Amino acid sequence: MRRDEGQSFSARVKQELIHLPLGKPCCMLSEIAALTQTSGHLSMRGGGSFSVSWRVENAGVARRLFLLLKRRLNVTPVLHFIQSPRLGGQRTCVLTLTGEDARQLLETLHMMETDETGTLRLRHMVPRHPLTRICCRRAFFRAAFLGAGTMTNPERGYHLEFQAGDGHLTHTLSRMLEKSELPIRTYERMGQTVLYLKSGQQVADMLALMGAGQSVLEMENIRAARQLRATATRAANCDEHNGERALDAALSQVEAIRQIALRQGLFTLPPALREMARLRLEHPELNLREIGERMDPPLGRSGVNHRLRRLMEIAAQLDAEDEKKEPKERRDT
Repeated sequence: MRRDEGQSFSARVKQELIHLPLGKPCCMLSEIAALTQTSGHLSMRGGGSFSVSWRVENAGVARRLFLLLKRRLNVTPVLHFIQSPRLGGQRTCVLTLTGEDARQLLETLHMMETDETGTLRLRHMVPRHPLTRICCRRAFFRAAFLGAGTMTNPERGYHLEFQAGDGHLTHTLSRMLEKSELPIRTYERMGQTVLYLKSGQQVADMLALMGAGQSVLEMENIRAARQLRATATRAANCDEHNGERALDAALSQVEAIRQIALRQGLFTLPPALREMARLRLEHPELNLREIGERMDPPLGRSGVNHRLRRLMEIAAQLDAEDEKKEPKERRDT
Protein backbone atom coordinates (compact mmCIF):
# COMPACT_ATOMS: atom_id res chain seq x y z
CA MET A 1 0.00 0.00 0.00
CA ARG A 2 1.35 3.44 -0.95
CA ARG A 3 1.56 5.86 2.00
CA ASP A 4 0.66 9.52 1.50
CA GLU A 5 3.35 11.55 3.27
CA GLY A 6 1.04 14.57 3.19
CA GLN A 7 -1.35 12.89 5.62
CA SER A 8 -1.01 13.03 9.38
CA PHE A 9 0.62 9.99 11.00
CA SER A 10 -2.74 9.01 12.53
CA ALA A 11 -4.43 9.15 9.10
CA ARG A 12 -1.67 6.98 7.60
CA VAL A 13 -2.20 4.38 10.34
CA LYS A 14 -5.93 4.29 9.56
CA GLN A 15 -5.22 4.06 5.84
CA GLU A 16 -3.06 1.00 6.49
CA LEU A 17 -5.70 -0.63 8.72
CA ILE A 18 -8.46 -0.01 6.19
CA HIS A 19 -6.58 -2.01 3.55
CA LEU A 20 -5.86 -5.04 5.73
CA PRO A 21 -7.65 -8.31 4.76
CA LEU A 22 -11.06 -8.74 6.40
CA GLY A 23 -9.93 -11.96 8.08
CA LYS A 24 -11.88 -14.82 9.62
CA PRO A 25 -15.66 -14.67 10.27
CA CYS A 26 -15.12 -14.23 14.02
CA CYS A 27 -12.72 -11.34 13.39
CA MET A 28 -15.10 -9.68 10.92
CA LEU A 29 -17.83 -9.82 13.56
CA SER A 30 -15.43 -8.31 16.12
CA GLU A 31 -14.80 -5.37 13.79
CA ILE A 32 -18.53 -4.90 13.24
CA ALA A 33 -19.08 -4.94 17.02
CA ALA A 34 -16.35 -2.33 17.59
CA LEU A 35 -17.62 0.00 14.86
CA THR A 36 -21.16 -0.40 16.20
CA GLN A 37 -19.98 0.67 19.66
CA THR A 38 -17.92 3.61 18.39
CA SER A 39 -20.06 4.87 15.49
CA GLY A 40 -23.41 3.06 15.62
CA HIS A 41 -26.86 4.36 16.55
CA LEU A 42 -29.90 2.21 17.38
CA SER A 43 -33.38 3.63 16.63
CA MET A 44 -36.93 2.36 17.21
CA ARG A 45 -39.15 2.44 14.14
CA GLY A 46 -42.89 2.06 13.71
CA GLY A 47 -44.41 -1.34 14.45
CA GLY A 48 -41.74 -2.22 17.00
CA SER A 49 -38.95 -2.65 14.45
CA PHE A 50 -35.46 -1.24 14.75
CA SER A 51 -32.89 0.39 12.53
CA VAL A 52 -29.13 0.60 12.99
CA SER A 53 -27.04 3.36 11.44
CA TRP A 54 -23.34 4.20 11.47
CA ARG A 55 -21.92 7.68 10.94
CA VAL A 56 -18.27 7.85 9.87
CA GLU A 57 -16.29 10.74 8.42
CA ASN A 58 -13.73 8.53 6.67
CA ALA A 59 -15.01 7.12 3.36
CA GLY A 60 -12.49 4.27 3.58
CA VAL A 61 -13.89 3.20 6.95
CA ALA A 62 -17.41 3.32 5.51
CA ARG A 63 -16.32 1.13 2.60
CA ARG A 64 -14.71 -1.40 4.96
CA LEU A 65 -17.83 -1.53 7.14
CA PHE A 66 -20.00 -2.02 4.03
CA LEU A 67 -17.85 -5.01 3.00
CA LEU A 68 -17.86 -6.47 6.52
CA LEU A 69 -21.66 -6.38 6.70
CA LYS A 70 -22.05 -7.77 3.19
CA ARG A 71 -19.55 -10.64 3.51
CA ARG A 72 -20.12 -11.64 7.15
CA LEU A 73 -23.90 -11.20 7.48
CA ASN A 74 -24.99 -11.01 3.82
CA VAL A 75 -26.84 -7.75 4.49
CA THR A 76 -26.56 -4.61 2.37
CA PRO A 77 -26.75 -1.26 4.18
CA VAL A 78 -28.16 1.82 2.50
CA LEU A 79 -25.42 4.43 2.04
CA HIS A 80 -25.96 8.17 1.91
CA PHE A 81 -24.06 11.33 2.81
CA ILE A 82 -24.76 14.25 5.10
CA GLN A 83 -22.93 17.48 4.37
CA SER A 84 -22.42 19.74 7.36
CA PRO A 85 -22.52 23.51 6.76
CA ARG A 86 -19.93 23.76 9.51
CA LEU A 87 -16.32 22.51 9.38
CA GLY A 88 -15.95 23.56 5.75
CA GLY A 89 -18.86 21.49 4.49
CA GLN A 90 -17.35 18.16 5.54
CA ARG A 91 -19.31 15.11 4.40
CA THR A 92 -20.27 12.30 6.76
CA CYS A 93 -20.98 8.80 5.43
CA VAL A 94 -24.11 7.20 6.88
CA LEU A 95 -24.83 3.47 6.50
CA THR A 96 -28.25 2.19 7.59
CA LEU A 97 -29.81 -1.24 8.12
CA THR A 98 -33.56 -1.66 8.62
CA GLY A 99 -36.12 -4.45 8.84
CA GLU A 100 -34.86 -8.03 8.70
CA ASP A 101 -31.30 -6.92 8.02
CA ALA A 102 -31.22 -4.89 11.24
CA ARG A 103 -32.81 -7.75 13.16
CA GLN A 104 -30.18 -10.19 11.87
CA LEU A 105 -27.38 -7.85 12.96
CA LEU A 106 -28.87 -7.32 16.43
CA GLU A 107 -29.38 -11.05 16.97
CA THR A 108 -25.87 -11.90 15.78
CA LEU A 109 -24.38 -9.32 18.16
CA HIS A 110 -26.55 -10.73 21.00
CA MET A 111 -28.41 -7.45 21.38
CA MET A 112 -31.79 -8.98 20.55
CA GLU A 113 -33.27 -12.37 21.48
CA THR A 114 -36.45 -14.41 21.18
CA ASP A 115 -38.27 -14.95 24.49
CA GLU A 116 -40.34 -17.96 25.60
CA THR A 117 -43.38 -16.79 23.62
CA GLY A 118 -41.40 -16.46 20.41
CA THR A 119 -41.42 -12.67 20.56
CA LEU A 120 -38.31 -10.74 19.62
CA ARG A 121 -37.19 -8.24 22.21
CA LEU A 122 -34.20 -5.96 22.64
CA ARG A 123 -31.85 -7.30 25.29
CA HIS A 124 -28.81 -4.98 25.21
CA MET A 125 -28.08 -1.53 23.81
CA VAL A 126 -24.50 -2.47 22.91
CA PRO A 127 -22.97 -5.59 21.29
CA ARG A 128 -22.21 -8.58 23.49
CA HIS A 129 -19.87 -10.31 21.03
CA PRO A 130 -17.36 -12.58 22.87
CA LEU A 131 -13.72 -11.53 22.52
CA THR A 132 -11.92 -14.54 23.98
CA ARG A 133 -9.59 -15.18 21.02
CA ILE A 134 -6.50 -13.05 20.52
CA CYS A 135 -7.36 -12.64 16.81
CA CYS A 136 -10.78 -11.23 17.75
CA ARG A 137 -9.25 -8.82 20.26
CA ARG A 138 -6.81 -7.62 17.60
CA ALA A 139 -9.72 -7.06 15.19
CA PHE A 140 -11.71 -5.19 17.86
CA PHE A 141 -8.74 -2.89 18.63
CA ARG A 142 -8.31 -2.27 14.90
CA ALA A 143 -11.93 -1.24 14.31
CA ALA A 144 -12.14 0.72 17.58
CA PHE A 145 -9.17 2.80 16.42
CA LEU A 146 -10.82 3.34 13.03
CA GLY A 147 -14.01 4.48 14.74
CA ALA A 148 -12.71 6.42 17.75
CA GLY A 149 -8.91 6.47 17.76
CA THR A 150 -6.15 8.91 17.00
CA MET A 151 -2.44 9.28 17.72
CA THR A 152 0.23 11.97 17.82
CA ASN A 153 3.00 12.14 15.25
CA PRO A 154 5.96 10.33 16.90
CA GLU A 155 8.20 13.23 15.86
CA ARG A 156 6.44 15.30 18.55
CA GLY A 157 5.74 12.65 21.18
CA TYR A 158 4.06 9.34 21.92
CA HIS A 159 0.32 9.41 22.51
CA LEU A 160 -2.40 7.05 21.22
CA GLU A 161 -5.99 7.40 22.42
CA PHE A 162 -9.52 6.08 22.09
CA GLN A 163 -12.44 8.43 22.75
CA ALA A 164 -15.02 6.21 24.44
CA GLY A 165 -18.53 7.55 24.02
CA ASP A 166 -19.97 5.43 26.82
CA GLY A 167 -18.99 3.33 29.81
CA HIS A 168 -19.48 0.06 27.93
CA LEU A 169 -16.72 0.82 25.44
CA THR A 170 -14.47 2.09 28.23
CA HIS A 171 -14.96 -1.16 30.14
CA THR A 172 -14.41 -3.37 27.07
CA LEU A 173 -11.23 -1.60 25.94
CA SER A 174 -9.81 -1.39 29.47
CA ARG A 175 -10.38 -5.11 30.06
CA MET A 176 -8.82 -6.13 26.74
CA LEU A 177 -5.83 -3.81 27.10
CA GLU A 178 -5.22 -5.27 30.55
CA LYS A 179 -5.22 -8.76 29.02
CA SER A 180 -2.70 -7.54 26.45
CA GLU A 181 -0.51 -6.17 29.29
CA LEU A 182 -0.86 -2.58 28.06
CA PRO A 183 -1.52 -0.32 31.07
CA ILE A 184 -4.19 2.15 29.98
CA ARG A 185 -4.73 5.62 31.41
CA THR A 186 -7.93 7.67 31.34
CA TYR A 187 -9.08 11.27 31.61
CA GLU A 188 -12.29 13.18 30.94
CA ARG A 189 -12.63 15.51 27.93
CA MET A 190 -15.88 17.35 27.23
CA GLY A 191 -17.84 14.88 29.33
CA GLN A 192 -16.41 11.79 27.60
CA THR A 193 -13.82 9.29 28.81
CA VAL A 194 -10.58 9.16 26.84
CA LEU A 195 -8.34 6.09 27.16
CA TYR A 196 -4.73 6.61 26.17
CA LEU A 197 -1.24 5.11 25.99
CA LYS A 198 1.71 7.40 26.56
CA SER A 199 4.88 5.29 26.41
CA GLY A 200 6.56 4.95 23.03
CA GLN A 201 6.86 1.18 23.42
CA GLN A 202 3.23 0.83 24.48
CA VAL A 203 2.10 2.77 21.40
CA ALA A 204 4.30 0.58 19.18
CA ASP A 205 2.86 -2.56 20.79
CA MET A 206 -0.66 -1.26 20.21
CA LEU A 207 0.06 -0.64 16.53
CA ALA A 208 1.49 -4.15 16.25
CA LEU A 209 -1.60 -5.63 17.92
CA MET A 210 -3.84 -3.86 15.41
CA GLY A 211 -1.76 -5.19 12.52
CA ALA A 212 -0.24 -1.86 11.41
CA GLY A 213 3.20 -3.27 10.60
CA GLN A 214 4.25 -0.47 8.25
CA SER A 215 3.33 2.13 10.85
CA VAL A 216 5.32 0.26 13.50
CA LEU A 217 8.39 0.33 11.26
CA GLU A 218 7.92 4.02 10.45
CA MET A 219 7.50 4.87 14.12
CA GLU A 220 10.55 2.83 15.14
CA ASN A 221 12.62 4.64 12.52
CA ILE A 222 11.51 7.97 13.96
CA ARG A 223 12.22 6.77 17.50
CA ALA A 224 15.66 5.52 16.51
CA ALA A 225 16.53 8.84 14.86
CA ARG A 226 15.47 10.79 17.96
CA GLN A 227 17.36 8.47 20.28
CA LEU A 228 20.47 8.50 18.13
CA ARG A 229 20.56 12.29 18.17
CA ALA A 230 20.41 12.21 21.97
CA THR A 231 22.96 9.40 22.06
CA ALA A 232 25.38 11.24 19.79
CA THR A 233 25.27 14.29 22.04
CA ARG A 234 26.03 12.23 25.11
CA ALA A 235 28.64 10.07 23.41
CA ALA A 236 30.61 13.18 22.46
CA ASN A 237 31.39 13.68 26.14
CA CYS A 238 32.64 10.10 26.66
CA ASP A 239 35.93 8.45 25.94
CA GLU A 240 36.08 8.15 22.16
CA HIS A 241 37.05 4.49 21.87
CA ASN A 242 34.85 3.14 24.66
CA GLY A 243 32.02 5.41 23.63
CA GLU A 244 32.05 4.20 20.04
CA ARG A 245 32.23 0.55 21.05
CA ALA A 246 29.39 0.91 23.55
CA LEU A 247 27.35 2.88 21.02
CA ASP A 248 27.83 0.23 18.32
CA ALA A 249 26.73 -2.49 20.75
CA ALA A 250 23.72 -0.45 21.83
CA LEU A 251 22.68 0.23 18.23
CA SER A 252 22.94 -3.47 17.41
CA GLN A 253 20.76 -4.26 20.40
CA VAL A 254 18.22 -1.57 19.45
CA GLU A 255 18.05 -2.92 15.89
CA ALA A 256 17.55 -6.49 17.15
CA ILE A 257 14.75 -5.37 19.49
CA ARG A 258 13.11 -3.38 16.68
CA GLN A 259 13.08 -6.49 14.50
CA ILE A 260 11.47 -8.50 17.29
CA ALA A 261 8.84 -5.77 17.76
CA LEU A 262 8.11 -5.64 14.04
CA ARG A 263 7.93 -9.40 13.45
CA GLN A 264 6.17 -10.71 16.53
CA GLY A 265 5.63 -7.82 18.95
CA LEU A 266 7.43 -7.25 22.24
CA PHE A 267 4.29 -8.26 24.14
CA THR A 268 5.15 -11.89 23.22
CA LEU A 269 8.36 -11.77 25.25
CA PRO A 270 8.59 -12.90 28.90
CA PRO A 271 8.13 -9.97 31.34
CA ALA A 272 11.86 -9.76 32.24
CA LEU A 273 12.96 -9.58 28.60
CA ARG A 274 10.13 -7.20 27.72
CA GLU A 275 11.24 -4.78 30.44
CA MET A 276 14.84 -5.03 29.27
CA ALA A 277 13.79 -4.41 25.63
CA ARG A 278 11.77 -1.35 26.65
CA LEU A 279 14.63 0.14 28.65
CA ARG A 280 17.19 -0.41 25.86
CA LEU A 281 14.86 1.11 23.23
CA GLU A 282 14.14 4.14 25.39
CA HIS A 283 17.74 4.59 26.60
CA PRO A 284 20.26 3.41 23.99
CA GLU A 285 22.81 5.83 25.50
CA LEU A 286 22.94 4.06 28.89
CA ASN A 287 25.66 1.55 29.78
CA LEU A 288 24.92 -1.83 31.36
CA ARG A 289 25.29 -0.58 34.91
CA GLU A 290 22.94 2.35 34.33
CA ILE A 291 20.32 0.12 32.72
CA GLY A 292 20.56 -2.32 35.63
CA GLU A 293 19.93 0.51 38.09
CA ARG A 294 16.68 1.35 36.30
CA MET A 295 15.37 -2.22 36.53
CA ASP A 296 12.79 -3.12 39.15
CA PRO A 297 14.36 -4.72 41.12
CA PRO A 298 17.84 -3.44 40.16
CA LEU A 299 20.03 -5.86 38.21
CA GLY A 300 23.82 -6.25 37.96
CA ARG A 301 25.90 -5.79 34.81
CA SER A 302 26.12 -9.53 34.16
CA GLY A 303 22.35 -9.96 34.45
CA VAL A 304 21.72 -7.06 32.07
CA ASN A 305 24.27 -8.43 29.62
CA HIS A 306 22.66 -11.90 29.77
CA ARG A 307 19.20 -10.54 28.95
CA LEU A 308 20.47 -8.38 26.11
CA ARG A 309 22.31 -11.39 24.66
CA ARG A 310 19.07 -13.37 24.87
CA LEU A 311 17.24 -10.65 22.91
CA MET A 312 19.98 -10.73 20.27
CA GLU A 313 19.59 -14.52 20.04
CA ILE A 314 15.82 -14.22 19.54
CA ALA A 315 16.37 -11.74 16.70
CA ALA A 316 18.96 -14.08 15.15
CA GLN A 317 16.50 -16.99 15.37
CA LEU A 318 13.88 -14.90 13.54
CA ASP A 319 16.45 -14.14 10.81
CA ALA A 320 17.28 -17.84 10.51
CA GLU A 321 13.59 -18.74 10.19
CA ASP A 322 13.20 -16.16 7.41
CA GLU A 323 16.19 -17.62 5.55
CA LYS A 324 14.63 -21.09 5.72
CA LYS A 325 11.37 -19.76 4.30
CA GLU A 326 12.98 -18.01 1.32
CA PRO A 327 14.06 -21.16 -0.61
CA LYS A 328 10.63 -22.68 -0.11
CA GLU A 329 8.94 -19.50 -1.36
CA ARG A 330 11.17 -19.55 -4.46
CA ARG A 331 10.26 -23.19 -5.12
CA ASP A 332 6.56 -22.39 -4.70
CA THR A 333 6.84 -19.63 -7.29
